[in-house]
Amino acid sequence: MIPYLHIGPLSLPTFGLMVATGLLVAAYVLQADFRRRGIRADAFLIIGIAGLAGIVGARLYHALESPADFFADPGSFIFTRFGFAWFGGFLGGFAALLMLARREKIPTLAFLDACSPAACVGYAIGRIGCLLSGDGDYGLPTNLPWGLSFPNGVVPTTERVHPTPVYEFLAWMLIAYLLWRMGERFLREKRPEGWIFCGYLILTGIARFLVEIIRLNPRSFLGMSNAQTASVASVLLGIILVLVLGRNPVVVRRAE
Repeated sequence: MIPYLHIGPLSLPTFGLMVATGLLVAAYVLQADFRRRGIRADAFLIIGIAGLAGIVGARLYHALESPADFFADPGSFIFTRFGFAWFGGFLGGFAALLMLARREKIPTLAFLDACSPAACVGYAIGRIGCLLSGDGDYGLPTNLPWGLSFPNGVVPTTERVHPTPVYEFLAWMLIAYLLWRMGERFLREKRPEGWIFCGYLILTGIARFLVEIIRLNPRSFLGMSNAQTASVASVLLGIILVLVLGRNPVVVRRAE
């Protein structure tokens, strides 16, 4: 693996580079979705703010997962490039998106629908950063032909393990494609707003839950990892929102 790219005296972490690339590509996808929905907003500014909020949320959630360790040495939790929790990043980014939608005077459900494919693409590309850096997000040992070892990773292992970041990249890119096509169809057929976001919550929740089965994460609530618990919550929220929207549909905005 390649945790760092060495350019002269500079050592650039590949994880950070891929996160930045993911945010940039997500901004392009979001701008395209805004365009087809007739929404006038700066996707690059929105993704930049939401991305920063997601990074802060991921770090805070990771600290709250191990409060004793955090209070024993808070500096090691705050000033490090390790320890980013997916669900914390989701919460931080989601809160920022809600505030930005209000600020830009964009209907919340239309805004969340537009952000859903972009969020999937950004997450997928960010996971390639996990693969390149070998940061410990890999899975259990495996004898499958595509198993990988990370002897030079940030969290090294010489065993061949499931390359779970690759699984997530493929799953999230597929989900992004499905959500994009759903949005295209719903706009054409004037379907209610909010359904794309529901699909995002349900599909990504299921995908993350399944990946966690073969990932090296400690189990806690009902034998599930923290990420699996968050995934169940995501799926349930998506289902509840589907039921609510079924009773109170809001017509999709169409591009002019």
